[in-house]
Amino acid sequence: MSWGYKILSVYLLFVAGIMFLVFKTSQEKVDLVTKDYYEQELKYQDRIDQVSRAASLSSDLSYQVGEGMVNVKFPAEMKGKAIEADMLLYCPSDKQKDISKKLETTTAEMAMPIPNSYKGMFELKIHWKSEGSDYYSSHKFFIQ
Repeated sequence: MSWGYKILSVYLLFVAGIMFLVFKTSQEKVDLVTKDYYEQELKYQDRIDQVSRAASLSSDLSYQVGEGMVNVKFPAEMKGKAIEADMLLYCPSDKQKDISKKLETTTAEMAMPIPNSYKGMFELKIHWKSEGSDYYSSHKFFIQ
């Protein structure tokens, strides 16, 4: 085989490799965190205020994951007050596993069902309102 054919085969292998990489990357799934990402970024100071308001409470929001449920307990001073909460169970690796619920309570406790088939890393994001004040808390956990 002459050197001309060797150079041609190297170029063809290179082009075939690049074409394979382009094909593989076009098949990769990319999910954005939210569709209105830039709007939420502009309102981020509100979120910072909500987090600091939640941190100023007597204790942090607590949660327990088990048996197909996420049980949430709000701080003691929320007991007996009307609470409206938006709970989001966010899965960073798969948008299809996200669960969002709007709940109301006066007992300072809430429960959100989750399918038993869910496994992996999740983040529980809770935005709640009580007596005209907004609060926000997020907690990461792993379901096995």
